[in-house]
Amino acid sequence: MTTKRDVMAMLSELITLTALDEGSPQSFKVRAYEKASLGLESDGRDITTLKLSELTGISGVGKATASKVRELVESGTVEKLEKLRAKYPPEFVELSRIPGLGPKTLKLVRSELGIENVEQLTEAIAAEKLRTLPGLGATSEAKIAKAVQRLGLTGKDRRTPIADALPLAERLVADLEALPETVEVQFCGSLRRMSETIGDIDITVSSLEPSVVMDFVVQHSEVADLVVNGETKTSFLTRAGLQVDVRVVSPDQFGAAILYFTGSKVHNIALRQRAIDRKMLLNEYGLMDASNEDLEASERPVIASKTEAEIYAALELEFIPAPLREATGEVEAAGGDGLGELIQRSHIRGDLHYHTDQSGDGRSTVAEMIAEAAALGYEYLAITDHGVDLAINGSTAEEMLEHRDRIAEIAVDYPDMTVLWGCELNIGPDGGLDYDDEFRALFDYTVASVHSHFDQSIPKQTDRLIAAIADPTVNSIGHLTGRYIGRRPGIEIDYDAVLEALAHYDVALEVNGALQRLDAASDVVRKAVERQVKLVINTDSHHTSELGRMEYGVLTAQRGWAPKDLVVNTRDRASFMEWANHRKSRLS
Repeated sequence: MTTKRDVMAMLSELITLTALDEGSPQSFKVRAYEKASLGLESDGRDITTLKLSELTGISGVGKATASKVRELVESGTVEKLEKLRAKYPPEFVELSRIPGLGPKTLKLVRSELGIENVEQLTEAIAAEKLRTLPGLGATSEAKIAKAVQRLGLTGKDRRTPIADALPLAERLVADLEALPETVEVQFCGSLRRMSETIGDIDITVSSLEPSVVMDFVVQHSEVADLVVNGETKTSFLTRAGLQVDVRVVSPDQFGAAILYFTGSKVHNIALRQRAIDRKMLLNEYGLMDASNEDLEASERPVIASKTEAEIYAALELEFIPAPLREATGEVEAAGGDGLGELIQRSHIRGDLHYHTDQSGDGRSTVAEMIAEAAALGYEYLAITDHGVDLAINGSTAEEMLEHRDRIAEIAVDYPDMTVLWGCELNIGPDGGLDYDDEFRALFDYTVASVHSHFDQSIPKQTDRLIAAIADPTVNSIGHLTGRYIGRRPGIEIDYDAVLEALAHYDVALEVNGALQRLDAASDVVRKAVERQVKLVINTDSHHTSELGRMEYGVLTAQRGWAPKDLVVNTRDRASFMEWANHRKSRLS
């Protein structure tokens, strides 16, 4: 059965492949698919049940796109998409992740050099062939070579960015949950631990009828090639070459199974050793009493197996959230003084990096974005559209003042939420910021971010960040390195110096919940926590469909052992506003 998630995935793939086919991400067809995708995502109805005429009634959805939606629902495939897949196989699409290889350049290297994959690209770079092509040259060739190296695209152990893997895992879990024979479902492995890249997707299902689940998996539309087709385990490859392993266990073993398959291996080893020390045995089937050595393994009494919480409790441990399970001290802490009050999604009271269509890349109106925030029960919200220095997407001072009036007018209808007029300031190559000091001081809240000049040296990148941090009009630093996981390496900086500056000036470090960013990364978050640097978790939403990013930001912060009390947007409204306004004392 086709779901809304399937439709959105189809359109996402069409956007990617059409950009390659048209040689531009800004072509009419690409933009049409993007507009349709936004309209369908925002529609509250089950779009798979809508007629053609109803689909075309949705904002941004033309007849051609509506026909493809109906084609997918009725046949399970889309002819246009199948043709594009044949023309642009996954190994070629992978090249589009590399900075410097846009659709137009990819067409050129394919037609002139016959490059179809990363291996052939690296060979061409080694032979200095790229520099001979129009519009490239030795400098571009060197930058592409460096990007390939930093993105880790060579070698046998390829990794898939979380932004590609997690939506697929969520779709598969949702489909499996819809089966009447399913009791529980959980994706596991490094994906559940919120690793930035993953090797494969592991999904565990509890059911009393494993054959029904296995039959369903084999027939799923995501299956491109079966690897294993067993009674309780099916492994398959997606069209992109990503392996998915689906296992079925009995409901009374589900907790033990997801604990085992979530890992990490070193975390599991630590748990098994703790079990042995207490005359118990732990495996994927459960935690067993091993005090009677005469009993066979199958005869040993089960102490806990249904839930992870029961197993941790039986091992005399505080429950350890999946993102922390990397054997970096979590077992010792959970069995000792405790993990503290780690950040949870329920703690978040506001979003402080939030765009509207005032930004050139924003796609929802001020009214729509405020309404969505209010529906989430937020106490405060900072609308931070781009400053003037960001080409195309920014606003002049005059436009920003008009924007302030529009925000204030709409905010009147939401007395239970404080709506702040803010700005995402662009950090220039030397640390300069948009507008003059006096105008920046007018904003209620600011986030300063790097959007360009990614090739500067470590000292220069560090200095530009510290200059922005020291500016008294800055409340927080957004997406610290400016990276796109698996697609664009972030700037390289002296983290210790930057974190020291953040702590000194009491400026918050953002954990950006966009899956392609998750920036600052969890390891940087942990260093920040050690230095008591304040954190802020944001969605960086540009459309109403993106507010769910908050969960990913929270999990990334949790992976970095972030406590609730260090995250400024867990504070109540009065306490948050007191902190947000503290910068004004630095202006005098």
